[in-house]
Formats: sequence, C-alpha cells, structure tokens
Amino acid sequence: MTQDSPPSPMVFVAETSTAIDLHLVNAEDLEAWTDMQPRRVRTWLESLGFSAKPGEVALVPDSDGGMALAAIGRGTAKERARQRFCFGGARAKLPARTYRLHHMLTPEELEEEALGWCLAGYRFRRFRQTEAPAQAMLVAPAQLDTGRIEAIAAGEALTRELINTPASHMGPQELEAAFLALATEHSATASVIAGDDLLHQNLPLIHAVGRASDRSPRLLDMRWGKSGPRLTLVGKGVCFDTGGLNLKPGASMGLMKKDMGGAATVMGLAHMIMAQGWQVQLRVLVPAVENSVSANAMRPGDILISRKGLSVEVNNTDAEGRLVLADALALADEETPDMLVCMATLTGAARVAMGPDIAPFFSTDPAMAAALMQASAQVRDPLWQLPLHPAYESMIEPGIADLDNAPSGGMAGAITAALFLNRFVEATPRFAHFDIYGHQPSAAPARPKGGAGQGARALFAALPGLLHP
Repeated sequence: MTQDSPPSPMVFVAETSTAIDLHLVNAEDLEAWTDMQPRRVRTWLESLGFSAKPGEVALVPDSDGGMALAAIGRGTAKERARQRFCFGGARAKLPARTYRLHHMLTPEELEEEALGWCLAGYRFRRFRQTEAPAQAMLVAPAQLDTGRIEAIAAGEALTRELINTPASHMGPQELEAAFLALATEHSATASVIAGDDLLHQNLPLIHAVGRASDRSPRLLDMRWGKSGPRLTLVGKGVCFDTGGLNLKPGASMGLMKKDMGGAATVMGLAHMIMAQGWQVQLRVLVPAVENSVSANAMRPGDILISRKGLSVEVNNTDAEGRLVLADALALADEETPDMLVCMATLTGAARVAMGPDIAPFFSTDPAMAAALMQASAQVRDPLWQLPLHPAYESMIEPGIADLDNAPSGGMAGAITAALFLNRFVEATPRFAHFDIYGHQPSAAPARPKGGAGQGARALFAALPGLLHP
C-alpha cells in the first residue's frame, strides 16, 4: 500500500533536447497543417488515415525507427463544444516520453488543454501494491501561467483523493488530519472542536448528527491571510452516510464515502487560493461527521435547537447534511464575511434535475450568480443557477417547529434544501450554495471514474473579480 498523503499532480517539466514535438490539430485545420509537414510525414499520416478526431493520436516515426513527432486531434468546433479536455484524454495513448507542444490555440484554449493534461495524470493508487506506470510528460508551454495550472491541478487532485478514499480510512478524524496537513502546508492556522465540546461551543446540530458514531463529530476551522476581502468556504463533511435510523437501502449506500465531497471540494479550492497567494482573508469550515445508527441516534420526529436558535423538526434522519451545514453557516455568518460559499453533496433532486455533470447553485446576489455562470462557460466547469423561490418557503415550515429538514411530497427538493440553508445566513451580503455530485460515474477525458471536483474551477475564475471589483 502506498503512503497516506495525497499524490503530487503530474505537472510540467523543463525544456530538454530530447523532447518530441507534439502537435494539437483541429479537424478544420488538418489540411493546412498537413501541407506544412515534410512529404514523408504527410505520407505516413495518410497511411494512418489520421483525421484529427477528438483525442485521436498519430505517432510518426523518424528514419532511425524512433519517433519524429506526434499529433493529437481536437475534432471539429462542434465536437470540441461537446467534449472537454481532448488533449488530456489522449495523454494515456502516448508513449511515456517527454513532449514539446506545438499548437494554434487561443490563450483560453491552451489553458484548458494544459489543465486537462495535468488532470489526466491523476490516478487513485492508495491501495495498490504495484508502482504507478510511467506517463507521458510535457515541457511547460510558453505563454502559459504554469503556476496557476499546477495549483488548480493540485487542488483537484486533493479533492479526488479525499473523495476516493473509503470511509474505513477517511472518517472524521482522518478528514481532520488532511485538513490540518493542508493548513500546515500553507502556514494557515487551524482549530478543531470535537465530541461533547460541540455542545459546549453551541454547535448542537453537528453533534446531533454525529453522536451515534463511535468516531466523534467535529468542526474543522482554518484561517489564512491577514488582509483583503473576507471569504468563507463551508463544506459538508459527512464521511459516511448510512441514512441514520431512516436507513438507506444497500444500493443507495454504496457511494456514500463521497458524502464529504463538499468538504473535499472546498479544501481543494482553498489550496488553489493559498497556493496562488491571493490577497484575501480566507476561512474554511468543515463539519466532519459520520451519520450512523446506534441507541443514541437522532430519531424521526425529534426537534433540535440550532446554533442560531431556530428549531428544526427531524422528519428524515437521512437529510442530515443540511443540519450540520446549518450550524457551520450560522457560525460563519456571525462574522459577516464579504462572501460565503457552501458546497455539499446534498440532494438526489439535484441529480434528477441536472445529472452528474452539472452542479446547480443558488445565490442571494445577482452579480455573483452572473459572474459564476460566465466563469462556468469560460473554464468549462458546468454550473446552472436554480432559484431561491420564495413561494416554497412554506414547504420547509412544519408547524410545530421553525423548520422541517425533510419536507414531504418530494417536490423541489434541491430548492427547499437551499431555502433551509439560506435561513441560517442573514448578515452576509453575498452567499452561494452549490449542490454537487462529487463523482464521475464513468471515465471521460482527464476525468477518471471516481471522485471529482465540481464548481471549484468556476469559483476560482470568478472570485477575483467579485472580491476585488
């Protein structure tokens, strides 16, 4: 078994005389590009039938039997619009050599393809006995902010690694260890409130959700940066979700190691921000719990009093994520940060509406929502805004308590969950909640099956303009 620390992302290497020329070719530019090549290269490509389809690879030998150059297709404009990271998807098809990139890409296209190359280097190998196979490497492309790309890739690698690690090795204590390691890496300060101290520190909902497990619940709190706007990130850290006494069926429980995907994603985003040295006052809050079953588990029908003082009727113990987030959001809101972002694998309703690839989000600020949608399209990190529809407020009011954690009827589940969370954010002027999936159900270019970050890249692109208008 490999060591417990997350893997280093596969990043760029220095220029070398042995690097092989690697060409990225759009289908519409194929004829013009081919005409520029030597006759022997044109003949070889013709014999291969190379048509520059997305991710298609052509290896051209030299006269000595080595490799003269390689070409990777990017397809037509329509195909590129449908498929991200063609370049990264082709990385595994290349021999494990060092390559020098040739392209006719815009700066935005180059950034996307270079990031895809880095993301394609990730493999979850924590429990594999064998050494990782060698991979193709890329000389750092000119006119590319490689530090930024490497920070994004490292943040995404951290997110994937945390989500992929099974609950047997990623409970609240292990998530705390990863959280503290991230703080140490960036000279941030961190604190932990655990067990019954949660009650003493007025975090009763986090305690109620996690108290049934013999792995103590806790709130993780990190601060970094001494000046600039105040940005707080809150991530759901339910390390495994049995559903509690409203026990999930086995088929629904199989992926519940990913129920801390919100925590993993905000930690990945925090790494990107700190690695790039942003001028912000960053705070990261993660309520880390395991929703388990025992004699002291919270029960359907229980009424809990939150940190904010709002009473909550527990009509389904499987709607626990919004409970732990409620206390964390209330705590964050007490400081009135300039911006507050919440990320959580929260509702199945979001998946029914959007599928696994698109993360819906909700925002109290139109300018923030518009910037996120623009950034989503720019960096191809799919998001879609859903409304905090005021007419549905009554659906989360059960009558015998202030709030209902699981409204009956099953309609508008993602919206009612977001409305529930919004009740705990009153002072902060800009708030956004992301209902992510955190999992890639089948392999795609630069996105292996398994844990996946969603929304972090769009936030990373949008936040500078929002925080420093």
